[in-house]
Amino acid sequence: MEGVLWKWTNYWSSWQTRWFVLENGILSYYKSQDTVNQGCKGSLKLTACQINVHPIDGTRLDIVIPGEQHMYLKAATSQERQQWLVALGTAKACINPKPNGNSLLKYKKSELKLYCDLIMQHVQSVKNAANNKNGPEVQKMDDAASSLSATCDTFIKTLEECMKLSNENDYVDQLFDPMFSSLPVPIVRQNSNSHSVD
Repeated sequence: MEGVLWKWTNYWSSWQTRWFVLENGILSYYKSQDTVNQGCKGSLKLTACQINVHPIDGTRLDIVIPGEQHMYLKAATSQERQQWLVALGTAKACINPKPNGNSLLKYKKSELKLYCDLIMQHVQSVKNAANNKNGPEVQKMDDAASSLSATCDTFIKTLEECMKLSNENDYVDQLFDPMFSSLPVPIVRQNSNSHSVD
């Protein structure tokens, strides 16, 4: 995915447009689309980052390397931000190196928090559009409801993945738990005619 996002630079320059390119799990940015051949101004490897939605601004997302770096970004609309969030989350999930069950579960929980924040913002957008003092803003309600529906679907899918991972981790924990190791293990004998378990 690629496109224009506004990046917070500093208090003097404020928000500046930059051309962002998401490719192979790396988010790079350039001064403009025309300067891509001159090299990027900066890049982040998504495996090291947390992706956060801003609690108030529906167009903003923050990319954070804990304890090191914050990149504050804004999209033109909340729908564009949603597209970037999905693309960033998908890219991060795809490049995650075969994690063990616990780290994958931890990652999925952080995804759930992101989707939960998005759901709350979509709900607020629907409420605001419905309670407009000049009458309901139908188009805004439709857009927010559509985004809400898509985010809920993703949230539920991720929640199901978390539950599956949690169940798998519980089973593995039981296999190595000393309390369960004293239980008799069935012996499987195989002959040519039948299978029996003692």
